[in-house]
Amino acid sequence: MLRLISGKYKGRKLAVPEGLGVRPTTDRMRERIFSMLAHPRYPELYQARVADLFAGTGALGLEALSRGAAFVTFVEKSGKHTENLSQNISLLEANQVTSVLKTSATSLPKATAPYDLIFMDPPYNQGLAVPALYSAEESGWISEKTLIVMEVASGEMPEIDDRFSIVDDRKQGKQKILFIQVAS
Repeated sequence: MLRLISGKYKGRKLAVPEGLGVRPTTDRMRERIFSMLAHPRYPELYQARVADLFAGTGALGLEALSRGAAFVTFVEKSGKHTENLSQNISLLEANQVTSVLKTSATSLPKATAPYDLIFMDPPYNQGLAVPALYSAEESGWISEKTLIVMEVASGEMPEIDDRFSIVDDRKQGKQKILFIQVAS
C-alpha cells in the first residue's frame, strides 16, 4: 500500500496497479527527497510548477501537491498507468491543479513555461533518463532555475553532458537519487 507522507493529503492511500511493472518510489525515499528539497539552496516547493515524468502512480507529483505545489503535470505513456494515475488524482479531488499527458517522456511537447521542479523516475537500466532530460530541455520544460530530481538504480550513472551538473546524490538500497541543475 502506498500513502502520501505529509501535507494536505497526509495519510491518503494511492492505488497501485498489480502486475503492470509499476515501481513506485518508496515512502522512505520520498521522505528523504522531500527533506532534501526543504534545503534553501533548492527552489521553493510552495506554489511551484512541478512535472512528474514516468509518473506511474503519481506518488512524487502528488506528494509535491500535498506539500504545497501549485500545479503538477504528469507524463506517463502507458494507458493502464494513466488510468490508475487519473484515479489517484480524482481520489484527492486534485483535477483542477493537475494535468496528465499520455506521451513518452523522451519526446515531450513544447512547454508553455518552464517548471520549477521536475521528477524523473524512469524504468531502471533502460537508458531512458538522459533522453528524457534532453527532451525536457529542448521542449522548454527546464530553465536555469529548474531542479531535476532523477531516480535511477543504485548501480546506474546516467552520462549527462556539461550542460547539466549533478549537485547532490544519495543512495538507498537499490535506488539512487540525483539532484540535477543547469550548469552555471
